[in-house]
Amino acid sequence: MRRSHAMVLASVALLGAFGLSACAVPGSSDTFAFHSPGGQVEIFYDEDERAPLPDFSGESLMEPDSQISLSDFEGQTVVLNAWGQWCAPCRAEVDDLQDVQEHLTSRTVDGKPSGTVLGINVRDYQREISRDFLKDNGVTYPSIYDPPFRSAAALGGIPTSVIPTTVILDKHHRPAAVFLREVTADDIIEVTDRLEGES
Repeated sequence: MRRSHAMVLASVALLGAFGLSACAVPGSSDTFAFHSPGGQVEIFYDEDERAPLPDFSGESLMEPDSQISLSDFEGQTVVLNAWGQWCAPCRAEVDDLQDVQEHLTSRTVDGKPSGTVLGINVRDYQREISRDFLKDNGVTYPSIYDPPFRSAAALGGIPTSVIPTTVILDKHHRPAAVFLREVTADDIIEVTDRLEGES
């Protein structure tokens, strides 16, 4: 417990040095704050335990002149995945995440897809290599280009040292599950299907 708490504090301090500003009141208890009890790599939150994330945005990896914001997916389940093409588990799970994307976009709510995968490309300072990786793997979901992983601050202090990291947000953009490990499509779909039944 003490070790994971220290890791979160160190991550937040590091991100503060990058000067990221998010749409949240500093110190507000109304937004999500990450913690990993006992160093768990899978954390699940019941609906009454969840708190929303502040909105955040970043430059699109595939379309450098455009921005992607979490609020672009209002009312949708969002599977946030921090990844890098240099990371072997990230390369291994990309096909599963694409399967999740196809599963989410095959269902519609009020004429919109029920959800999306949203990648956050970190520690890749050569954008073209990351773009080629997505093209070569037929990835259709969007990714924010964020080499220093500044968006982790908006994710309640998710540890920047753990890649890949996957955070599943409900339709109100409150974290419902966090995976600090490689994921499979079944891992994610089990959670997103359950979230679809919530109000």
